[in-house]
Amino acid sequence: MFTRCKELSGKLLHLSCSISFKNRFLCTSQLSTSSHSFLASPFVYSPGPRLSFRHPAPSRSSFPVLLQSNKVIRYLSGFPHSAGHMDLQGVLDVLQQFAPLSLAESWDNVGLLVEPSKPRPVKTILLTNDLTTSVMDEAVAMNCDLIVSYHPPLFRPFKSLLQKDWKQRLAIRAIEGGIAIFSPHTSWDSAKGGVNDWLVGGMGSGQVSVLSQAHSSGPQKHRLEFSSMNEEELNRLLEQIRLIKGSATFQSSTIRSESGGQQVNLTCNSSALTAAVQILVSNPNAFQSLNITQVQQPPLLGCGQGRLSVLDNPVSISTAVQKMKTHLGLPHLRLALGDQQTLDSMVKTVAVCAGSGASVIQGVKADLYITGEMSHHEVLDAVSKGTSVILSEHSNSERGFLTVFRDRLAARLGDTVTVTVSQRDRDPLQVI
Repeated sequence: MFTRCKELSGKLLHLSCSISFKNRFLCTSQLSTSSHSFLASPFVYSPGPRLSFRHPAPSRSSFPVLLQSNKVIRYLSGFPHSAGHMDLQGVLDVLQQFAPLSLAESWDNVGLLVEPSKPRPVKTILLTNDLTTSVMDEAVAMNCDLIVSYHPPLFRPFKSLLQKDWKQRLAIRAIEGGIAIFSPHTSWDSAKGGVNDWLVGGMGSGQVSVLSQAHSSGPQKHRLEFSSMNEEELNRLLEQIRLIKGSATFQSSTIRSESGGQQVNLTCNSSALTAAVQILVSNPNAFQSLNITQVQQPPLLGCGQGRLSVLDNPVSISTAVQKMKTHLGLPHLRLALGDQQTLDSMVKTVAVCAGSGASVIQGVKADLYITGEMSHHEVLDAVSKGTSVILSEHSNSERGFLTVFRDRLAARLGDTVTVTVSQRDRDPLQVI
């Protein structure tokens, strides 16, 4: 917005202003009507043959003109209005570009969990690992518009919304306050560059692979293999199959046998599977030879649950503990030494899974497991195989990623939105 303007000696116009770009980059400038050079931070007009921009030139009609000097008007009419604040859907689109919800585990409850009834601009986003009462107090105090809670605060279905249950109270407060709640949970774990990649990075560089590979979330497909006596019979079957809704997605190949019969491979989506099978079982030859298999979806490289790292520089178990303390920002960790191992034993391979990771890392051959929590017997199983275990408590294995994600999200959204990591969020367990 313009702050002051005055004309000196009838020729030179000095203007101090703050100009808001789409990324809300604020600048204070000295402008002269005889100038032609444009330099950013700060912007200064000085004699020169041409105008150069560090930012792309916007359209002439997008900036309000409040001055009467024709030359200054021509310069300033090219700048845009402040882009203002993003709406909720715009922010959700950015969040899902980082980690599509399709990466989440089937049992998980991810995505937008609370949506305000009245749309409003998203000005403030609060990141938290767990949405607790104290974190909600913090969100309300800062007039938060969106809470991104790594763990879904709404997981099991509610039959009512009453004040007697603390999670129901949180949902009620969010609704009353017009605060949206989004949870990414296992989609962040699975994403390339997500929580598990961040966690294993605390051990230093290495050759990292995914323990439980994620696959494409496209429509599930099935392969139907069958045979027909001759080409005429096959054509009749295929004519009937072409009448099935969605048959345009079918793919087929045919091999002629030495006896003159036809061996067919037909691939179809699950939605058309029943109809295709009904047609084939009506033909004795096709029915007797019919074999149905599920087609595995293509893998999403770098995505999935858990990580295994073959370290470029092996370290002792003692050093590994110190590295993880620093990485997680914790004064204490729990350690179980593997059989025949000491603090000086070397670690070359590390398997990690954020949160409660036993189901993912159990059985993986590695010198060291790192996760938030494991049961007593799961730890004993690992130790018996010579694998040492580092436990940090559940949310401590995840929380540090919020700071990393804050910077990524802020860079994508620009200065129109304030992204903050909760100061009230903490693991409920402490060593005292």
